Amino acid sequence: MTRPRIVWDSELGRIDPKQPPRSQRKAPEGDGVVRIRRETGGRGGKTVTTVYGLQGSEADLKKICGDLKKLCGVGGAVKDFVVEIQGDHRDKVEAFLVGRGLTVKRAGG
Repeated sequence: MTRPRIVWDSELGRIDPKQPPRSQRKAPEGDGVVRIRRETGGRGGKTVTTVYGLQGSEADLKKICGDLKKLCGVGGAVKDFVVEIQGDHRDKVEAFLVGRGLTVKRAGG
């Protein structure tokens, strides 16, 4: 008897057999510019610094996120190839990324 294929997992959500595993996915191609924004929408009024446009695998982004969390002394996460750092730390994040040789722009207001 063959095993039925898994289509949903409580940790991963919907599983598409055509897509590579989440750990092997790459960030979408961008224009080479990393954008830093301050967001509050959908977070109960809490401020979050988001970083869009970083290239690499999800593991690479988690490493960068960990470095930024240590630098700022706050929490954060990687969600859909976007690094989220709790609080308004745009200056520190920008200095860190420029120090790594990336082209950085502030986006939003």
